[in-house]
Amino acid sequence: MLLPKGGVNWKSAKARLPPWRAIIVLLTRTRFLVSIALTGLLILMWRGVSRSASEMQSKSPMEMSINEMVEWSAHAQTPVLFNRHEPYEVNSTSITDLDLNPIKSTSKAALNRERVLILTPLRDAAPYLAKYFDLLYKLSYPHELIDLAFLVGDCKDDTLANLASELDRIQNHAEEKVRFRSATVIQKDFGADVEMTVAERHSFAAQGPRRKAIARARNYLLYSALKADHSWVYWRDVDITDCPERILEDFMAHDKDILVPNIWFHRYNQDGHDIEGRFDYNSWIESDKGRRLRASLPTDTILAEGYKEYDTGRTYLVGMGDWRNNKDDEVELDGIGGVNILVKADVHRSGVNFPAYAFENQAETEGFARMAKRAGYQVVGLPNYVVWHIDTDEKPGNLGDRKAF
Repeated sequence: MLLPKGGVNWKSAKARLPPWRAIIVLLTRTRFLVSIALTGLLILMWRGVSRSASEMQSKSPMEMSINEMVEWSAHAQTPVLFNRHEPYEVNSTSITDLDLNPIKSTSKAALNRERVLILTPLRDAAPYLAKYFDLLYKLSYPHELIDLAFLVGDCKDDTLANLASELDRIQNHAEEKVRFRSATVIQKDFGADVEMTVAERHSFAAQGPRRKAIARARNYLLYSALKADHSWVYWRDVDITDCPERILEDFMAHDKDILVPNIWFHRYNQDGHDIEGRFDYNSWIESDKGRRLRASLPTDTILAEGYKEYDTGRTYLVGMGDWRNNKDDEVELDGIGGVNILVKADVHRSGVNFPAYAFENQAETEGFARMAKRAGYQVVGLPNYVVWHIDTDEKPGNLGDRKAF
């Protein structure tokens, strides 16, 4: 291209420029605008590819250290798409599906068809079984929602034979509405070969070893009998002489994690007057004196209530109520006895059981209450709701000079 003779100047350059109207026409043409848009898009795509490429490893995975591999892959998650519309059917009989989510323990248990497991450990209990089943027979809670389970161990009498006879009577020869959903008998000896009288069984010297053995029996019974569909566990001793027929409904209405009644016994003096004796000293409220005593004892010492050997200063449930007053009154407890306990099944499922060792210087049912409270569960007693126990005819003086309550 030839330049003007006088060189390049403004006039010569202006003369070569197209008219401004022609420039406007060019800029507003569709082809020009599309070209500009495509060019911008290509630039953006190139920058994105460049950034992705810069984020890729500069080494092959085989040459990376563990730390480099973790750093590079930390942000990179491979998307996974699941097809949830195709059902997967399992027909194997060796595979069982248990859904515990619907299992609840509510104050309207009978209405909600909640299943109850009644547990009773037995040792040399032959004389008490007939009365036990007579009372069980009268329970008003729907029997088709109740499972029975017994642990028979270390017996020297006819406990097993009598139990079999009573179960046959109530399950096979009674009216259908009386029959329970199921009954299970578990046999397990724990090596307690020494035959004990009632007095020996309730002596102070026997309490530590005896409570540990009972705790083991309770745990064996619990873990052998508890099923996925049980909402409540009702611990019931064999030597009860009387209790309300609606005891389960009455207890469930309180909707507590763990609940016990007051335990008394009938004893008549020479004038025929019922002294209404107090039986169970294992249900109590802790005291400052008791806390100081526990702090001074070795951790493997088991405290036993109702004996002069240990003055705990605790407040006993047996001294707090009267069956003539409001039976729904409640008190918080720190220890409980085992004659009658209603437990929400999930408490046991959560690992709260009966320690066969010293747990906070308590064992068996008292240790159970301690453990439950440590786990955040409520332990409640009903001072005016009385269940009547047999009179063990114990000798006076176990408390020494201290008053019982």
